[in-house]
Amino acid sequence: MKLTKEEIEYYKLLARSYPTIQAASTEIINLSAILNLPKGTEHFMSDIHGEYESFIHIVNNASGVVKRKINDVFGETITQKDKAELATLIFYPREKLKIIKHDHEDDLADWYKVTLFRLVEVCRNASTKYTRSKVRKALPKDFAYVIEELLHEQENAPNKQEYYNGIIDTIIRIQRADNFIAAISNLIRRLVIDHLHIVGDIFDRGPEPDRVINKLQSFIGVDIQWGNHDILWMGAAMGCQGCISNVLRISARYDNLSIIEENYGINLMPLASFAMEAYEKDDCQVFAPKAGTSPDETKHQQQLIRQMHKAISVIQFKIEGAIIERNPWYQMQDRLILNNIDYTQGTITIDGKTYELKDKNFPTINPKNPYNMTKSESKLMAKLQQSFVNSEKLQKHLHYLFEVGSMYLIFNKNLLLHGCIPMTKDGEFMSMKIFDKDYSGKALNEKLDKIVRKAFGNHQKNTPNSYELDFLWYLWSGPVSPLYGKQKMATFERYLIADKTPHHEEKNPYFDLRDNEEVCRKILADFGIDPDEGHIVNGHTPVKRKTGESPVKGNGKLIVIDGGLAKPYQSITGIAGYTLIYNSYGLILAAHRPFESTRKAIVENADISTSQQILERNNVRKRVGDTDVGIDLKDQIFNLERLLVAYRDGIIKEQPKRQ
Repeated sequence: MKLTKEEIEYYKLLARSYPTIQAASTEIINLSAILNLPKGTEHFMSDIHGEYESFIHIVNNASGVVKRKINDVFGETITQKDKAELATLIFYPREKLKIIKHDHEDDLADWYKVTLFRLVEVCRNASTKYTRSKVRKALPKDFAYVIEELLHEQENAPNKQEYYNGIIDTIIRIQRADNFIAAISNLIRRLVIDHLHIVGDIFDRGPEPDRVINKLQSFIGVDIQWGNHDILWMGAAMGCQGCISNVLRISARYDNLSIIEENYGINLMPLASFAMEAYEKDDCQVFAPKAGTSPDETKHQQQLIRQMHKAISVIQFKIEGAIIERNPWYQMQDRLILNNIDYTQGTITIDGKTYELKDKNFPTINPKNPYNMTKSESKLMAKLQQSFVNSEKLQKHLHYLFEVGSMYLIFNKNLLLHGCIPMTKDGEFMSMKIFDKDYSGKALNEKLDKIVRKAFGNHQKNTPNSYELDFLWYLWSGPVSPLYGKQKMATFERYLIADKTPHHEEKNPYFDLRDNEEVCRKILADFGIDPDEGHIVNGHTPVKRKTGESPVKGNGKLIVIDGGLAKPYQSITGIAGYTLIYNSYGLILAAHRPFESTRKAIVENADISTSQQILERNNVRKRVGDTDVGIDLKDQIFNLERLLVAYRDGIIKEQPKRQ
């Protein structure tokens, strides 16, 4: 075998990890065996929108996979009631144990023994598709040795039953059963989801996006494709005032300002003070929260929320106008809407038609220079900007979103992207000019990803650049943004014009064209994916299942997984979220009914009702060798085999450890 100088240097480095023929051979055998294991199970979710309770339950039950494992293991040998209780224990071990221990005071030791045996059996079933090495890495530190022994010892084998029983009895006797149950339940949940994909929109509308991210950080295998709501919060965290004003407006619109102040520790007192002063005699009824106000709030508090909502909305309109004016290449001049208001008559002219405004009081807008902020507004935004940039928790979440996130992802021959690939009506890729160069399709996504990362790099160096920061706002609402996918965001019109004619937000042609298989195949090919094997996975647009809309588009080439996990959308979808499951047998789409509450799930063993639809079944079960991980393993095997030849030809000398 002839090797170049560069190859010899590479194999010398590889030899440090595998210093002998025996070491390299052992690793080749190990990796080759892994290639033949079933591929791990991937779960795809999107549009969580802060609905932590629903999200965590779906993740805990793995969209019904945990219950299926329990059925596989026990069949008809235990009752449905016992199965439901065992499932709930796996979902919420600490919380469920409190109830069970109260109900089993007289026979707790017996209950522990039966339950521990059952949990070990379920865990053993869930671990069968992985190597011992991979399971070992997932084991909880405190019980790693014990669980490994229990998983790989057969209790009915000769001479092993007493050993197996002895482990269980000792766990109970030394009062470690509760901790063991929590540990093995957590392990089961980790094993049934090998990789979790979040196809955008963790933030806005729901009350706890921060807890969703905290939970995601505990996963080993997870990735995020940024949604338009995610990029909005990322921009806010980096100090983009256009993004900050939108984040605050949306939180006020859904009466969720507590997310800002309590969850992320951002001081809203400056906004409240400004709003009370600027709109002291204004009832601001047009700016009442969309879902109504909380019954716990006083009339004064409700009015303050409306005033804050109006104050930040007007500031948003000004900031956005300024962004558009300094970036003419966005081609969004039609959104310079404050220019069209007749402030004397309280009317606005759009597309040649004049409409009466529902609210005519704009004391902070100068009709001659409507996009100029007052000194008080500028001072307020500077304070809010500093609060967002200095929120420790928000900055940690921002770093995480960059660590595991991207504009799009190709994973196991599937293209994951939140919104769309902007297209023209005739099915061509829509382009955007950036620095005098046109970008479209994959190239546009890659360019925008680089701009976002450049903004983050500048943020880390404390050298913000308005060019990149403005692009973060554009990704939120721009007409050629892959994350948004509409011609305009008609916020002003929805708030202030009663006539719904100008409310319409025209969707990009992509959303009609994706029903065409050839268009889907064209997109896959542009991203370098074999159209015969790949799929596109989208979120962003709630599937109106209740009216008969199918989440499956393009003859199975594209799947939309926004099923309305966010409560405001459930009246539209008729369900409460989708999960796409991709296991070694094929693709399954799980549709979830609304989740009532964690408390009811724990107390009554009430699970989310989930129906499953098989979208695609593999003729031959997929193995690790068929996945992206398999490609990497084959490359490793190839190089290790070359290292073996180099050893045997004397090109590289073995370096056995000295005894």
